[in-house]
Order: sequence, then structure tokens, then C-alpha cells
Amino acid sequence: MNISIIGTGYVGLVSGACFSEFGFNVTCIDKDKNKIDNLNDGLIPIYEPSLESLVKKNVKAKRLFFSTNLSEHFKNSDVIFIAVGTPTNPNNNKADLKYVFDVASEVADLIDLTDKPKLIVTKSTVPVGTGKKIESYILNYRKELELGKNFEVASNPEFLREGSAIEDFMRPDRVICGAESNFAKSILEKLYRPLNLRETPILFSKRETAELIKYAANGFLATKITFINEISDICEKVGADIQEVAKGIGLDGRIGSKFLHPGPGFGGSCFPKDTRALSEIAREAGSNSRIIDSVIQVNESRKINMVKKIKNALKPLENKSLSILGITFKPNTDDMRESPSLVIVPELVKVVKNINVYDPAGMPIAKNMKEFTGVNWKNNTYECVKNTDGIVILTEWNEFRALDLEKVKKLLNQHVIIDLRNIYKPSSMIELGFKYISVGRGS
Repeated sequence: MNISIIGTGYVGLVSGACFSEFGFNVTCIDKDKNKIDNLNDGLIPIYEPSLESLVKKNVKAKRLFFSTNLSEHFKNSDVIFIAVGTPTNPNNNKADLKYVFDVASEVADLIDLTDKPKLIVTKSTVPVGTGKKIESYILNYRKELELGKNFEVASNPEFLREGSAIEDFMRPDRVICGAESNFAKSILEKLYRPLNLRETPILFSKRETAELIKYAANGFLATKITFINEISDICEKVGADIQEVAKGIGLDGRIGSKFLHPGPGFGGSCFPKDTRALSEIAREAGSNSRIIDSVIQVNESRKINMVKKIKNALKPLENKSLSILGITFKPNTDDMRESPSLVIVPELVKVVKNINVYDPAGMPIAKNMKEFTGVNWKNNTYECVKNTDGIVILTEWNEFRALDLEKVKKLLNQHVIIDLRNIYKPSSMIELGFKYISVGRGS
């Protein structure tokens, strides 16, 4: 089977590499010539564990290709995936589908009336009803085309976690397929047949159902994170330990232990964008989404509350120097999108004399972002903390979990650590002579 994937961002590139690993012939297409040239030279534009080796392996095996020209590959493609960005429209919080419909126009132009029908599949996260809109758009754009005879549209949302995307694609909890015909269903079944050996559940549904499953899943996970963050605030007031509370409720099979880790708020490319979009979907449908609306509001205020926590730990701040460890929204990625650091660091820059920053992967992107104007970029953890009055741990990278704390203590002017990811034990840190502030565990 031959696959074309339009868009070589996070979703498109990971999906392309993994489908080629299944044994299919895959061409990833992007209009950005520089990105395609780099991919053909073996340069991967995103940080994702195991992705580079997987890409190189399948390029060498002549199963994975990169191109700027869809027309060269369209005729031989059995399925065309749309994996372009759907960013939030800042004017209304809806998902911006401009790039999706740009692809729909290009695909419509290339459909051969004498050829077998093409299956167009949305891999991008799109609002409920987008598949139907793509159908209507193509039929209006090119009047001679017929649905079913020349093309069909299906939905196959992705559930990839940054930092573990390869594993998520190759060993998913489930695969969701919104297919309106036996033709669409048969192609999607062939695509995911390699997962049958692992007995992966593959759920076929109406297209609108598949589109909503994606938003519902991310909305629910965002709610879990927000819930445990609010419980952590209660823990600090009443003297309880949030980690023990999270373990205690997570052992309940109805709740589960995942996404019960308190922190400075969720970020990344999915949860903030998708909760806002889900709120708009509900509003347009005339349905209340009070829980999701609250999740959005609480998550935004969470970041400012973390700034207050840092200020209280170090006051007075005027002549203080601070070191920030980790700025990506989570470890094992270079993704800065919606990271809590984008709110926390600028607020600290306003009041602190000097700020050093180190992140294992995020700095090349962050150095060009206005939110980090005025910070000092450092090459490693110990260079970052040297001669500062306190450390703020914003991202739980593994290398921060096993610091030489005696060395850290000698490098610091004041022995203060504000750990917003709870990666150390309070009792151990106090024994070592640190003023240690964490989340939901008291001081």
C-alpha cells in the first residue's frame, strides 16, 4: 500500500516513519523546501526519542521518502493523510482549518476522474464535522467530482504523547477510525493490520464520533491534571501530602494513576489548544461545557500562582539571582508551545536581578522567543546554578533527578530549591540543608 502524508510536523513525521516501519511505502510531503531538504539529508526537525534512527532505517530501506510535490506521488497513493497544523485562532479560540482546506484544494485538483477513488484521512486534530466540511468543500471546488466514485473522507485522530510518540504509535491503547463506507473501512483495516498481532483494539465509528473522541480524551486528561493541581493546593493548606493522595486515589481502578502528577499547569501542543477548541465546539452546539471552561481558567491561573510561590520562597527578590532548570512543557521534547515557562519566566524577569536558564533540548527554540528576553543561557545544570540564590525546577528532565546536591550546595549563594515537579523528597533535602519548596507537600 502506498501512503502520502501531507505535513511533516510532529504528527506527520512520526506517523510516516511508523507506517513505513509497518512495511508500507510512505511519502511525507511539505511545502517547506528547506525542511524537506534537511529530511532527505537525515536531519530531523523535531526532538523525539528514537525518531531519527527510525527515519534513517526506513529511508535506507526505500520505504520512506520526502518531497515538496504531491502531484508526483498522488496517482500511486492509496490513501492521503492530512497532518497539517490546526492552530488556535486567536480571535475566537476555534481551531484554524486554513491549512486543512489548502490541502483539500490541492487534492481536489489532482483527482483523476478515470482512476480509482482516493481516501482522504484527517490525522490532524479537527473540530467535529470537519470531515463533512471537507467533502462539501471538495464537491463545490470541483463540481465534476462525485463522493464515493472519486474520493471519500475518513477520520483517524492521533494520540501521540511527545517524548514517547514512537511507542504510542507502534503499541497504542487503541486506534480510532471514523469511516462512512466499506471502502474507507477496508483501507484503514489494511493500514492497521500489523497491530492485530498485539490485539490492539481498533474502534470503527461515525466520522463525527471519531473527531469528538480526540477532543474528549484530551479534555478528560487535562481535567485530571487540573483536578490534582487543585487538590495539591488543599494539601498545602491542611498538611496533607499530594503524592500520597495521588497514589491513594490512583490505586482505584476507576480512576487510575496516570496524569495525577501536580505541577505548574499543563502545556504543549494539544491540551491547551484542544480544551479551548472543545469549549467552542460545545458553545456552537448550544451545550454547556462548564467543566472544560473551568479547566481552562484554572490552568491559566495556576501558572501565576506558581510565580507567587517562587516569590514567597525568595523574598525579597530585588537583588536576587535565580536559576531555572527546564523550560519545555515536558521532558524528552523540545516543544515550547504553551509551556508554563512562557508565563513564569517573563514574570520573574520583571522582579529578579539575574536569571540563568538551562534546558537539555528547548534552548535552540527558546532563544528566539520574546518571552525569554533578558535571561542568561547556560550550557549545563551546574553552570546554570552557580552563584544564584535559588533554583526553580520547571521541567522534570531525568538529568535533574540525580543532581550532585553537595556540589549544587557549594555553587549556590543561598540553599533554596523550588521544585515545581516534586522530583526530590522533602526530608532528604532538609537533611542536606536546603530550604526546599515543592508542590502540595508543605515546606
